[in-house]
Amino acid sequence: MPSRRLCKGTDMRQLDTSDADFDAALTRLTSRDEVDGASVDETVAAIIADVARRGDAAVLEYTARFDNLQVESVATLEVSRERMTEALCHIDVAQREALEYAAQRIRDFHERQLQQSWQYEDALGNVLGQRVTALARVGIYVPGGKASYPSSVLMNALPAKVAGVAEVVMVVPAPGGDVSDLVLAAAAVAGVDRVFTLGGAQAIAALALGTETLPAVDKIVGPGNIYVATAKRQVFGRVGIDMEAGPSEILIIADGHTDPDWVVMDLFSQAEHDENAQCILLCPDHKYLAAVRAGIERLLPTMERADIIGVSLRARGAMIVTRDLAEAAAISNLIAPEHLELSVEDPEALLPQIEHAGAIFMGSYTSEALGDYCAGPNHVLPTAGGSRFSSPLGVYDFQKRSSLIRCSEQGVQELGAMASVLARGESLTAHARSAEMRLTHKKPAK
Repeated sequence: MPSRRLCKGTDMRQLDTSDADFDAALTRLTSRDEVDGASVDETVAAIIADVARRGDAAVLEYTARFDNLQVESVATLEVSRERMTEALCHIDVAQREALEYAAQRIRDFHERQLQQSWQYEDALGNVLGQRVTALARVGIYVPGGKASYPSSVLMNALPAKVAGVAEVVMVVPAPGGDVSDLVLAAAAVAGVDRVFTLGGAQAIAALALGTETLPAVDKIVGPGNIYVATAKRQVFGRVGIDMEAGPSEILIIADGHTDPDWVVMDLFSQAEHDENAQCILLCPDHKYLAAVRAGIERLLPTMERADIIGVSLRARGAMIVTRDLAEAAAISNLIAPEHLELSVEDPEALLPQIEHAGAIFMGSYTSEALGDYCAGPNHVLPTAGGSRFSSPLGVYDFQKRSSLIRCSEQGVQELGAMASVLARGESLTAHARSAEMRLTHKKPAK
């Protein structure tokens, strides 16, 4: 049996890569099956179908049922521009300055992602290229309920605005009618065009399908609970989506030189999001892990969300003893985490060994929390191993590309002849004849 010492109170498991069953234990630890629980597909599908059929009436019914908010019309769920501006004026000066500071850094970073249209002329006089245009209307989902997330407003809306999206429509749950001034202030700072206090699968359905009041959008972005994630998956194809986000994740590779309490708080910073959040620490130093474990026990009672953190660390957290940092990097690549902290003295040396991660935080001073708020890069990241094939949200998610092709009279002689050969090889005669008709010396039609 593997040697697993448990953290008193949190029961945070400890694994060792030298144990015979380590691979199986790691697979169980990172499995998403238990997190996803019972399927909600049928429930969400019924909500989407109902919104498609009854529009605003269905939205009002689900808002009353799930958010305990009864109103006479969906129009009353829209927040006015005046209300957003008022929120910006009412929040604490320090909060306003922090929002504006973060927004500027996020904007500066994302402006560097802008793609430009381009074209060139080949030797035959054909013009080829790519035209880049912005999406017309985008919906952003901002979570509400357990906490307010003004940072999510900035991270979702600002890249869209930098890309040139004409209209950004934001939905945010407001249980009982309460909506955070900070969230509305963030919407004002980010330039959000319309805001509706609406959440859940019904909000996703309304954005995707449109109702009498809510306009249909071209793409929906932003994280949410399992109902929101499932709804986004089900409407994909009718509209674009950013990704199907799961619970938050952090993986820390430590060499034992960072203050253990710093690492403890970095683990807590993700665990406090959700009971299903996953926090993993990899380190070759047994004594350092013991110091982190002691820090958890000492600091956990001081946290406002101690219950959530404790459940998260106990259910899905782990400390893993590795042979060295190279092995830690290899394990990280297997997990492909959302957030990866390289809490080591020489992160640049370890970086080439990292293949998969949503965002990489380099060095002891770089806590994941900085990336959540104001470093500049986007905090909407692929989860559940998605960084193997996906990327952070960015300006490119709000731009689309159209290919440009303009054939010259000379160019079509060569391209048409080649297309004819290939089309006839596929037995697509109309394709072949379409190309052949533009040739100066036409082949006999068959």
